[in-house]
Amino acid sequence: MGLVALPEQPDSIAWPTDRWPQLLGLPPAAARLVDELFADETTFGATYAVVVIDRGVLVAERYEGALANWSGPDVVVTAETPLLSWSMAKSITHAAVGVLVREGRITPAAPAPVAAWSSDERSTITLDHLLAMRDGLDFVEDYVSDPTTGDGVSNVIEMLFGPGHDDVAAYATHRPLLHPPGSVFNYSSGTSNIVARIVGDVVGGGADQMRAFLHDELFAPIGMRSADPRFDAAGTFVGSSYVHATARDFAKFGLLYLRDGVWDGHRVLPEGWVDHARTVRSIDSDNGRPYGAHWWVVDDPYGTFWASGYEGQLVACVPERDLVIVRLGKTDASLGPNLYQWRAAITEAMA
Repeated sequence: MGLVALPEQPDSIAWPTDRWPQLLGLPPAAARLVDELFADETTFGATYAVVVIDRGVLVAERYEGALANWSGPDVVVTAETPLLSWSMAKSITHAAVGVLVREGRITPAAPAPVAAWSSDERSTITLDHLLAMRDGLDFVEDYVSDPTTGDGVSNVIEMLFGPGHDDVAAYATHRPLLHPPGSVFNYSSGTSNIVARIVGDVVGGGADQMRAFLHDELFAPIGMRSADPRFDAAGTFVGSSYVHATARDFAKFGLLYLRDGVWDGHRVLPEGWVDHARTVRSIDSDNGRPYGAHWWVVDDPYGTFWASGYEGQLVACVPERDLVIVRLGKTDASLGPNLYQWRAAITEAMA
């Protein structure tokens, strides 16, 4: 099947660079689903925020709960509260690469410019292999491990919270090759941090330069003012996991992709870059879900593709329905399938 066409912004709807056009109100079935999501923590975990954008208009917005704060009172979640992306940052990393592609400063099909790989078999890994999570590197993306027994070795935990946390890209770069590049899908936060280091090197190196690049070329043009990318001690954007932003601003990022990388007449991402993200390249053997390039894809009639993060973060773009759905919260992995079904149900209910 071909890709579902991406919808254009309706002429009558203002771009939400400064504020979202609002017409609050959902179809009854969709409203019930939002109520259930917040009320039923046994099924869905704790939900902090939901935002629904229908044809460029904010039609639903709700916030509940509070974030633990070890140095003071818990932080009550509101429309102004920046929340953690977790792996939705991978999709933001895809956008950062896209800006460099638009500027002609990087070529996805070329070998990845990683000096440590120049003299061994990893030198054939391309940037596109990395973006599609088909680089072949030996990296275990497992969020459960037992350091006392060594059972369940987790490279992602070692990288983000253990010996690799000061230089996440170096940790990932030094992983050996397990499969020929391009041959096997392996979802890996290490891969995303290698990509983030490559982007940083092209931009000029250092956290200040990379932060300015993300702000000037990606966040500011779409009014994503709350976006706060985080960096490790080596100055690398932790592009696997760490962007804080409000739910409304995550919705702006989703709208950018739903609008084919164009914002208010300005092309932020190059033509075809959103298609690059949402073209299926792999099926995850763990959950049977399709994967494109740093974005997940849904096998549905609506062309849905989505940014997904640990503990149930999601930004779903639904081209056929011209929808963006944002859900942020804290959900155990065992409940993840319930959230997946909820996203599908609210998509149907928004007809």
